[in-house]
Amino acid sequence: MKYSILTMTVFSTNCVLIWCSSTLEAALLDPGGDLEKIKNLISKYGVNLTKIFLTHGHIDHVGTAKLVSSYYYVPIFGPDIRDKFLFDMLPLQSKMFDFNFCSSFLPNYWLKDGDIINLGDISFNILHCPGHTPGHVVFFNKINKYLFSGDVLFKNSIGRSDFPGSNYCNLIFSIKNKLFLLGDDIVFIPGHGNSSTLGEEKLNNPYLK
Repeated sequence: MKYSILTMTVFSTNCVLIWCSSTLEAALLDPGGDLEKIKNLISKYGVNLTKIFLTHGHIDHVGTAKLVSSYYYVPIFGPDIRDKFLFDMLPLQSKMFDFNFCSSFLPNYWLKDGDIINLGDISFNILHCPGHTPGHVVFFNKINKYLFSGDVLFKNSIGRSDFPGSNYCNLIFSIKNKLFLLGDDIVFIPGHGNSSTLGEEKLNNPYLK
């Protein structure tokens, strides 16, 4: 498995291009920003985009998903259906956060806890991790020990829990009882900021003491 991070939007969102090194089949995770930059990234690595992955329904993570889907004729996977209200609210989110207008849309496939998605010769286990949003999911590649955590967990921080549908207790439960059980050596790539390991966050994250 290989990946490349493209930092986009005024919120410095990590849009991640992930691909199978043997088949060059690729997925784009959380495309929230400039379509041209995304197209250039895909062209740079010469991969075949076949899927879009969404961790949750906030506009900085999904704002360009429909455009990418239409341009490359690829389906959108995720998040959990409990984030549907956020997709319905995308026009309002556009105004609230001063983004280019984004019309409401729905993913082609909602995901649920326990699902497995294949990408070439690699696979991702889906974990439903509510708290930041009620339908937030994460993508875990067990073989390579990589986790794409969206806005659940950050290096030395955690996701916000003051948005509509957020719940602080659910967020902490998701981190401690789902993510931390995956293993201390798991590297996670968050929705914003730098990567870390789950073990490092257990020891040093001030929000999880």
